Amino acid sequence: MDNGIERRKFIKQSLATGITVAATGRNILAANDRVRVGVIGLGRQGRGVMKTFARNSDAEIVALCDVYEPHIETAIKDAKIEGAQRYKDFRRILDLKDIDAVIIATPDHWHALNLVMACQAGKDVYVEKPISVTLEEGRKMVQAARKYNRVVQVGTQQRSGDHYQKAAEIVRQGQIGKVTFIRTWNFANNMPDGIGNPPDGNPPEGLDWDMWLGPAPMRPFNANRFGVHPDRFSSFRWFWDYAGGMMTDWGIHHLDIVQMVMDVDAPLSITALGGKLALRDNRETPDTLMVTYEYPGFVCTYENRECNAQGLAEQGYGISFHGTDATLYLNREYFEIKTEKGRTASGPTRVENKNKQGEAHVRNFLDCVKSRQLPLCDIEIGHRSTSTALLGNVAFRSGRRIVWNAKQEKIEGDQAPAKYLSREYRKPWKLNV
Repeated sequence: MDNGIERRKFIKQSLATGITVAATGRNILAANDRVRVGVIGLGRQGRGVMKTFARNSDAEIVALCDVYEPHIETAIKDAKIEGAQRYKDFRRILDLKDIDAVIIATPDHWHALNLVMACQAGKDVYVEKPISVTLEEGRKMVQAARKYNRVVQVGTQQRSGDHYQKAAEIVRQGQIGKVTFIRTWNFANNMPDGIGNPPDGNPPEGLDWDMWLGPAPMRPFNANRFGVHPDRFSSFRWFWDYAGGMMTDWGIHHLDIVQMVMDVDAPLSITALGGKLALRDNRETPDTLMVTYEYPGFVCTYENRECNAQGLAEQGYGISFHGTDATLYLNREYFEIKTEKGRTASGPTRVENKNKQGEAHVRNFLDCVKSRQLPLCDIEIGHRSTSTALLGNVAFRSGRRIVWNAKQEKIEGDQAPAKYLSREYRKPWKLNV
């Protein structure tokens, strides 16, 4: 693999100086041109991102794809889209020559194939996080974006929050002292039955179950593996074939901000403890998890529990940066600084969120489709953040302490956990860059 330090320098230089990505054909757009967009994956998250795109006057949703027909009907109704072409096979969208970009909001196990094939088809991509289920897939996604000169934005939209950027500035300037410990967390109480335990059965009408599984192993249909439910995000997230539990669903958002604020790409070592300790549902991922990351100069933890909702800083989720002079607590609504005894704050002690970060993130992507500059969360950055979350699961599933060589993207020493860095695709699917 290529040198991680050089990749990091390239990304920083690109974002700072506006280095551009080449464009050909339809992707050469003027500033006032409309970006024609296809949507792949129209579950709850996909529809939400699609509607954000549709609120921009220079974005036009022209094609919709989902293997579950009712999702397409719901999307059309939600966004009041008329005339969009409809497909069950994402490859048909990629065949359309007049589409500039695609939104990829399929279940996680599809992201890598969707993205690589979209890049090969000459489409720019807005891809939901986590970008992949394994680290090997993520690196191939970066390679595809670079090989085919595509603009790729990863949906870690917190980076586009004004108050997140202000918090980063405060920490980097040393206003809370030297940061030696960072805590990130998600807490909830879903006792005792969680997502429930439905039996295997027949797929609902309008669902192509074989296509939904795609590169994942063949399994009998189960309502929780499919996961569509009117009152929650899809529960495929809690099965190893398709995702990585809360660690990759929410932990990546926190860890992405930690690495942005602290200006680091990856941890040095990772340990994890936890398990499915209380819930009686059929999920596979843990209901209780503690991951510890060692970085140069500081330690970071990610905590998740599904059996007790009592939060830290009186909040069920967030990030706390613990400096020698003060602690900065940060979430999507605000950040707040509490000083150590005998110390005084040199800046604001509380700052509220002033912008809609999801809309700003989409706006950044659309602008970059036209300018060909790298977006705020370019695929390399998204891969690094996804990798950190994935490594937490690798440590948990292997039961080993991982020493991570970020430069070569490999595990040092004990190789038992290395089997979780890649996965086999079910035939006939292949991931070729």
